[in-house]
Amino acid sequence: MTDASIIDTTREPLSGQPKEPTVRDYVLLLKPRVMSLSIFTALVGMLCAPAHVNPVIGFAAIVCIAAGAGGSGALNMWWDADIDAKMRRTAGRPIPDGRMASGEALAFGLALSVLSVMMLSVFANPLAGGLLAFTIFFYVVVYSMWLKRSTPQNIVIGGLAGALPPLVGWAAATGSVSVAPLLLVGLIFMWTPPHFWALALFAETDYEKADVPMLPNVAGDAATRKQILIYALLLAPVAIAPAFTVVGGPLYLAVALFFNARFAAGAWRLRRRDEAQASADKYGAERAFFRLSLHFLFWSFAALLAEAALRAGLGDYAAAMHLF
Repeated sequence: MTDASIIDTTREPLSGQPKEPTVRDYVLLLKPRVMSLSIFTALVGMLCAPAHVNPVIGFAAIVCIAAGAGGSGALNMWWDADIDAKMRRTAGRPIPDGRMASGEALAFGLALSVLSVMMLSVFANPLAGGLLAFTIFFYVVVYSMWLKRSTPQNIVIGGLAGALPPLVGWAAATGSVSVAPLLLVGLIFMWTPPHFWALALFAETDYEKADVPMLPNVAGDAATRKQILIYALLLAPVAIAPAFTVVGGPLYLAVALFFNARFAAGAWRLRRRDEAQASADKYGAERAFFRLSLHFLFWSFAALLAEAALRAGLGDYAAAMHLF
């Protein structure tokens, strides 16, 4: 891959000359679902940190993190427009569908990415800005431009980009890095492969048409199910560990034990399936496991938020009792 190909702004959608993009097209360019996950986990990292954050500064920091996530999503769509056009799941995106020029998406993504890093460094601190810059670089350059089209381990290594937002939020609040947010990064990092491989099992033909080496179309479905089980088991201790840090507590521990048991059981059921069973129910179990993985991550981080609220409430109660 040459430097010239990286900065190419002339690649146009296969469907012809682009139409005038709408506001909705720009919103879609930000990958709002992925962006919402980054916002949520970054917010949890910020609110769980043992530091007081001015609400105005905290809000500004989250806006910057959201802009950075959206900018990296736009750059990913610019780079992947050719393969997006080949997959049913992504063919309706603004660039492959001809609603936006690739150069316009590139400029939009670069502007958002640069501004988000600069403003987060100003509103919060340079460490948070630097971590956001690294997150954007890793997602766009390391994952999108290098790993995605070159190795079936793309989502394993590239998953680090999606795992970093809680660390960025923590750094925005504290100006430092510690064990607790690193465990949250580890949780998302280990969760990402089984989550995406479950999707790849029932979207295998899409990735095959686009020549993206996802694990199912390279190693086969049986090997993918085995890897899902391995990662589900490796995830459990990483996901439970935050319960014993400053961000955890009994509520989080109960939620982590419940969802990790369900996750491991679901992965075990997938491991025991063969192709005839999967085809007969139209990959229903794989789709169910994919949905379970979304609930797993949401409720894990929601429990951390609840723990933070309980600590704040108990702190206020103790302070009130001290007055008497």
